[in-house]
Amino acid sequence: MVKNAVILLSGGLDSVVSLGLLRKDYGNMIALTFDYGQKACQSEIEASKMICEYYKIHHKVITLDWLKCITNTALVSKKSVPTDIVDYKESMKAVWVPNRNGLFLNIAACFADSEGYDDIIIGANKEEGETFSDNTIEFINRVNAEFEFSTLKRPCVVAPLINYTKNDIVKKALENRIPLEFVKSCYLGGSKNCGECESCKRLKSALLYNGAGEYIKKLF
Repeated sequence: MVKNAVILLSGGLDSVVSLGLLRKDYGNMIALTFDYGQKACQSEIEASKMICEYYKIHHKVITLDWLKCITNTALVSKKSVPTDIVDYKESMKAVWVPNRNGLFLNIAACFADSEGYDDIIIGANKEEGETFSDNTIEFINRVNAEFEFSTLKRPCVVAPLINYTKNDIVKKALENRIPLEFVKSCYLGGSKNCGECESCKRLKSALLYNGAGEYIKKLF
């Protein structure tokens, strides 16, 4: 039986690689990209659109104006995004968006319940799980338990990268010829990734670790 899926797609490394690894496992897919007033909103939408065209799947942008109004995160406000990072657990506090992954997954579950999608794909991974609690397997398991009661379809949240570090993720991308040139992981947006924010530093480090220096020039 052919399965269908919703994927949370920001255009960043984790969501792009998740899509690339699982695309052949599903028939009909739809990607949801969220606009909550983040500084990188336009670059995320543009990157996600290109990725969806590449993999030939549907793309929808969900606008969440109210989320911007209730958070002071540096991703949204005039506060500076941390660049001189010593401790990721400390920098996390500056870029935390209240219940973001929980909200995104519940919106995806609405689509799944309404339109019959079997799975919801998220790019949660081991490395960010050490900093962000909503990137852990414990979180994924709790959300799946919630959907047993809050939906009729009972979609399953799938996190193909949950046991991977960024180094592992880039390695998988290279092995599977996933188009990393489309990736926009930057917290600031712009025509290229800034190379200085937390997300960019993780990406750049993983590319260098895997000897993929050719992507440094393309992405930064």
